[in-house]
This record gives sequence, structure tokens and C-alpha cells, in this order.
Amino acid sequence: MTLATETPLLPADLPRAAVVTLTAGAFATLAFDAFGQGLAPMLGYAKLAPVGLAQSTLKTVLGDVPKGMADLLHILTGLVAYSFGWLLVARPVWRKVAPGLHWSVPAAAYGVALWIFALYVMAHLVTGAPAFLGFTGITWVALWGHVLYTLVAVPLIERGLRDA
Repeated sequence: MTLATETPLLPADLPRAAVVTLTAGAFATLAFDAFGQGLAPMLGYAKLAPVGLAQSTLKTVLGDVPKGMADLLHILTGLVAYSFGWLLVARPVWRKVAPGLHWSVPAAAYGVALWIFALYVMAHLVTGAPAFLGFTGITWVALWGHVLYTLVAVPLIERGLRDA
């Protein structure tokens, strides 16, 4: 196969891809929050506190921060950073390394990577909390929440780009 006939790693219609990706990020963030702050506690599991982690991160990095900044950081992380991370990093890797693999496998792997980023890099390395928050109940709810995020966002992105 020549380079000219290979499937491009990035979508040709980037403005449409951006709208699709932002929309997917919005739905996935809603699913993450509904699961982590509503459903999991209703079922007797830990309640996620993503805004608390965002607050700790901001305080560590910037010092005193305005009220509401942590909420905004949490929303922008789900809406923009995680969803565009799929579009611009994880998706091209998947399409290059294992293009025949169903989207659900790399999506779940990306969810695990997001969990590692949130609970090891941000919570531990940046704020100084125990790695993976000490492997308590919140750790596992966060794992499922991040995987759920990707299992909501990725099919929306993939379908939106396919229909373009």
C-alpha cells in the first residue's frame, strides 16, 4: 500500500471534526459525572470528586485561585482535553498500529490511560496525594468512570467522522 492510498490519520474536515469531538466530550463528561457523582454512590460505592482534584491541582500550581475555576477546569478537561486527546493522539495511534481493531478496545485502553493520568500524574505527582489515591473505593469508581467516558465519547466521534 502506498502512502497516497493509506487512510489519513487525521480527519480531512477539521472544523466538523472539532464540533463532533466537542459534542462527544460534552456527552461523555455528563456520563462521567452522572456515574461518578450519582449512580456509584446510589449503589453504595465511593463518590467521585473531580472538582476537588481540579481545585487541589490549581492550588498546587497557581496558589490561590478564583471561586469556580476548578469547576471550569473539570468541564474543560472533559469537553476539550480528553476528547481531543482521543482525536489527535489515541485515534491516530490506533489507526496506525491496529487499524482493524474494533474501536471499543483502544477506547477502553484510552480510558485506562486517562485514569492513570488523573490519579497518578495529577493527583499524586502534581498535588502530592497518595498514588491512585491510596487504592481506596474512589480509585475504582474513577477507573470505571474514565472508561465509561471513553466508551461514550469514542463511538460518537467515530460515527460523526464516518458520516462526514
